[in-house]
Amino acid sequence: MSIQELLSTRRVVSAVAVPGKQGLLEKLSTLLTEDGSNVDAVAALRCMVERERLGSTGIGDGVALPHGRLKGLTRAVGAFVTLEQEIDYDALDRKPVRMAFALLVPEGANQEHLLWLRELATVFSNKSVRENLLHASTSDELYRTLTQPRGAS
Repeated sequence: MSIQELLSTRRVVSAVAVPGKQGLLEKLSTLLTEDGSNVDAVAALRCMVERERLGSTGIGDGVALPHGRLKGLTRAVGAFVTLEQEIDYDALDRKPVRMAFALLVPEGANQEHLLWLRELATVFSNKSVRENLLHASTSDELYRTLTQPRGAS
């Protein structure tokens, strides 16, 4: 699995200004519609908000991983942002969030969903990757950092 399968440079944005968690989810929902992904922004937002009600997708170390299964999707799609200012996200480690990767998969893709979540958790558990993402000033830099091949650890 490669994150490159989920993203495009148009769905990766640096230094986004959002007032809080809801604003972040709204921005990600809009980004998920870019590049012919056939994602409905309203449905994407509803899907991620419903998932948040089950428990925070703030995975720690300043990272949020909002995700869900969406009816009508034909393939997994993702979007990524770094934030201009950290926000409270009710993360597991109780620390504010500074970056977020949204993941949507087709409704019945349970196994694929779990595999993508594991892949993303592995990427974001790497302190060097997180630091490089926070220091990137352009969408292209973010995209390259996220999609660069990583050796087995």
